[in-house]
Amino acid sequence: MIEEGYAAVSSRRIASKAGLPNAIHYYFETMDDLFIELFRRGATRSLARQEEVLSSRQPLWAFWDLLLDRSNGNLNMEFIALANHRKAIRSEIAESSRTFRRGQLKALADVIETSRSSTPFGSPEAIVLLLSAVSRFLTTEDAFGLDIGHSEVTGFVEQCITEIEGERLRAAEA
Repeated sequence: MIEEGYAAVSSRRIASKAGLPNAIHYYFETMDDLFIELFRRGATRSLARQEEVLSSRQPLWAFWDLLLDRSNGNLNMEFIALANHRKAIRSEIAESSRTFRRGQLKALADVIETSRSSTPFGSPEAIVLLLSAVSRFLTTEDAFGLDIGHSEVTGFVEQCITEIEGERLRAAEA
């Protein structure tokens, strides 16, 4: 999927790469079932990682760093493209996203509430959505080799995070 895109994925190609001819349909009735299981496995790992960073001493900084982690960016883009054509995948991504968002809001509401910022960052929903949108946009543009304005936007976001949560702690302190 990462190498050639979701459209190149077929049960024959997977079976061939795995060295298990005709075994794919034994385990997965449809390709949607296979894609959903692949997505769920990744989502489970990502959710565990999110829970870890959101329970850190500086959850907002850790969340921002997590959002900027591009290690799954290409695979996520393929799943989003696939979801445009497959309703079952779209539903799975939507439900998973709701689970992620609820966890983000729960963890970051306390950060916003206890912030000593003079700027009114009163809505954890707005902050989560803003950070998520900016990071996705940066990731998308980065995939096309476009980075004009990225450092300025990143600097602005990090200035806002500093205003809310304070200076970023060094790794040993976090």
